[in-house]
Amino acid sequence: MNAPVQKRIYAVVRQIPPGRVATYGQIAAIVGGCTARMVGYALAALPPETDVPWQRVINRQGKISPRGAGDGSLRQRLLLEAEGIAFDQAHRVDLGRFGWQGPDWAWAARHGFVPVPAPDNR
Repeated sequence: MNAPVQKRIYAVVRQIPPGRVATYGQIAAIVGGCTARMVGYALAALPPETDVPWQRVINRQGKISPRGAGDGSLRQRLLLEAEGIAFDQAHRVDLGRFGWQGPDWAWAARHGFVPVPAPDNR
């Protein structure tokens, strides 16, 4: 993946406030020129100590995407719960309740992004 796209992904993810989540596809739509999978790869490439709140990006089903070896999924869940995000019995986040509506329009325009409505996954 090229560095400019990665930087754009990180810039958008930094806009997700605590207590909110976005989907990989939602981030891809805002960034433009990339896919949900590319968003996942970009987040997976982050160093352990980062200011990008990677934990706030989940899949379109409202679930934490499976990780390889390690405790990444559990760590992500614990970080989200610490922000007040609740999971149901099926380990899903209610996107209608906790979903991010996208970046501020003024911020998006200043930074060359196309704000898109949040997906209706209810």
